Amino acid sequence: MKIKASLALLFLFLSLSFTEVKNHPVYVSVTEIEFNPADKSLEIICRVFTNDFEATLKKETAGSKIDLLASDQKKKMEQIVAAYLFKHLKIAVDGKWRQMEWVGYEQQEESIASYLQVTGVEGFKKITIKDDILYEYKKEQISLIHLTVKGKRKSTKLNNPDSVASFEY
Repeated sequence: MKIKASLALLFLFLSLSFTEVKNHPVYVSVTEIEFNPADKSLEIICRVFTNDFEATLKKETAGSKIDLLASDQKKKMEQIVAAYLFKHLKIAVDGKWRQMEWVGYEQQEESIASYLQVTGVEGFKKITIKDDILYEYKKEQISLIHLTVKGKRKSTKLNNPDSVASFEY
């Protein structure tokens, strides 16, 4: 999956700007979806600041110890992250909500990049995304969504509590 230079630079800038700062002024998640016609899939990357994600997951799991960077807890953290994203990110292809598959996550700078996919996507005219990732964490939360199809990228921004975006091709 190709990572767009502009998105990577934005996240790197935001990450470096808030290094060592627990409470930062920008609360943002970035969800990038790319249609892969050869694999007939939607490849999805969700990025969130690590400290915000850990605080949200701690509340979500009734105070469980959450450490997304602990290698000895990786399997348990994978299950928690996947369950959270399946609950807070949904994708419909031409009006039908589709099941996502979990691929994994990794640390990137000050963020967590989670990877998911939707398989069996032949083509489509409309994609609808429900994204309320970290909305329960901060009322100022913003969701940036990018969808790339055949090299054409469309983007939108959702401000909490708005959580649904649609793209037509």
